[in-house]
Amino acid sequence: MTGYDLSDVPTIELDETEYDALRESGADNTQSDLMSEAVICIDELDNVVGSGSKISTHHNVGQLHRAFSVLLFNSEGKLLLQRRAADKVTFPSVWANTCCSHPLHCDSELEESNALGVKRAAIRKLEQELGISPSQISLDEIHFITKMKYSARMNASWIEREIDHILLIKADVDINPNPNEVSEIAWVDQQELEQWLIDEEGTKGIIAPWFRCIAARVMTDEWWSAAGDADACQSLVDGLIHDMGDISHMLPGAEGCDLFTAIAEVKPFVEARIERALTHTSSERLSGAMMHLINGGGKRMRATLPWLVAKAVGDTHSGLLDVGAAIETIHNFTLVHDDIMDDDEIRRGLPAVHIAYDLPTAINAGDAMLAIAFEAMVVADGIDCNDLPFLVKRIGRMVRRVSEGQQLDIEFESRDTEVTEDEYIEMIRGKTAVMFLTCGEVGAYLSGADEETVQCMHDWGLALGLCFQLMDDLLDIQSSTEQLGKPAGSDIAQGKRTLMVIHALKQDDSPAKQVLLGVLGKEDASAEEVSAGIDALQQLGSIEYGRARAEEYHAQAHQLLDKIPPTPALMALRELTDLQLKRLN
Repeated sequence: MTGYDLSDVPTIELDETEYDALRESGADNTQSDLMSEAVICIDELDNVVGSGSKISTHHNVGQLHRAFSVLLFNSEGKLLLQRRAADKVTFPSVWANTCCSHPLHCDSELEESNALGVKRAAIRKLEQELGISPSQISLDEIHFITKMKYSARMNASWIEREIDHILLIKADVDINPNPNEVSEIAWVDQQELEQWLIDEEGTKGIIAPWFRCIAARVMTDEWWSAAGDADACQSLVDGLIHDMGDISHMLPGAEGCDLFTAIAEVKPFVEARIERALTHTSSERLSGAMMHLINGGGKRMRATLPWLVAKAVGDTHSGLLDVGAAIETIHNFTLVHDDIMDDDEIRRGLPAVHIAYDLPTAINAGDAMLAIAFEAMVVADGIDCNDLPFLVKRIGRMVRRVSEGQQLDIEFESRDTEVTEDEYIEMIRGKTAVMFLTCGEVGAYLSGADEETVQCMHDWGLALGLCFQLMDDLLDIQSSTEQLGKPAGSDIAQGKRTLMVIHALKQDDSPAKQVLLGVLGKEDASAEEVSAGIDALQQLGSIEYGRARAEEYHAQAHQLLDKIPPTPALMALRELTDLQLKRLN
């Protein structure tokens, strides 16, 4: 690393946990030290939002940051490729473009005019990685062409999340690779690269996912002829950020991550979309009411589920996050109205919207959220206009089915005749399962999956949603008020005909059944009375029965996932399928 020392660049001190992660990865001292470099953290539009160490932006969830990829051509028109050293922390031993790294968070490399910052970073890294003297390449010879946004996970611990600035250079240079960075180099013409992309194992080895995207999806024939011609390079500049989504599946042997890491990768982007949509109003009070439950937290499972499904079965793009944000907004609209209809005063540990504000405002906020969800989805940049009829029909169906399910739930509470199990399943199919069903179906559809896969993910979402609601019913009586964020056993006091209650009411008369009947629907029931009602359900075998039915749907959901070819992202869907069981256990 002649002329390159960490004292010359901005760094961020690593903590012991980060050093432990590096030791676990087998990183040597040099590569570990480089992980302290301060890179540029950005938003989805490549606006600077701060800085972070290289390890913090690549470890576990990671963080979106600025990067660059150099494509260096020689006078024969051949492109220089490098094989990353086995010592690299991320993506070791894979073939990539000439040089791929990060501009650092310092004045010289933050400069965005004419992409000077990334160009300076490229000269710095070409010397550090390949031994190319800065005297052999001037800033004027480096041509910025376009940007590419992508995410690529190597395994559960390491990920790339970048907006990549792609640079073209034509120069004959002296190369002296740094063995700690580069294990091998190759010069290829266009035909040789195309053959390599088709048969990477049959040539020199695996191609890095980001370079595969550049070469196969961004780079055109004109790039090869434009290299070295300033005017031709300028004509290629498109002003775009090409959205590649998550491309982890392009790396053979890539491993997925757990559910909550997968959610956390995109959760901030979904929440930013929701906030942007719900605060885009002239009424501060209306905006506050709409944001009340959003600000109260939540896992955002429904919001991120279209993206997670698409990752598992096809391609991803930012439009999936817009659709997820719309579904999450609709979900929160239903919660606002549910709390009014159920007369619940607490939601997620906060006062319900109609309590925090007032009843008319809560109703109005829910109505506005429904309208805003469709509006935001229809104007989303990532959604093709040809997909809108499908999306509007499916999400419109979802809203209708939720309303139908809620109406059945209301009617069940005051019905003179018994509610049957089939009627209850039909109710929760609408009230709860249809949202999971829609997320699965829409996510698969927008990923470009075939009809059979779309139907499979529709059915998986249905089974998951039914399991989720049955488990939620169990959690209501087997968790504390603190865990639930609402009074424990409230379903019994409200007289809700859950599957367990339906089962209990079908049993022969007994003291336990009489205790249950005495508290069922008694809204002013004391905690002791509710507890006695729960004990009665246990004695009648209804809790065990409810759990058994939930486990049937749980098994069905896993059987449907078994039909999907293995991908790194499938792990998160399996963990989601198991989530409620784990919460109960």
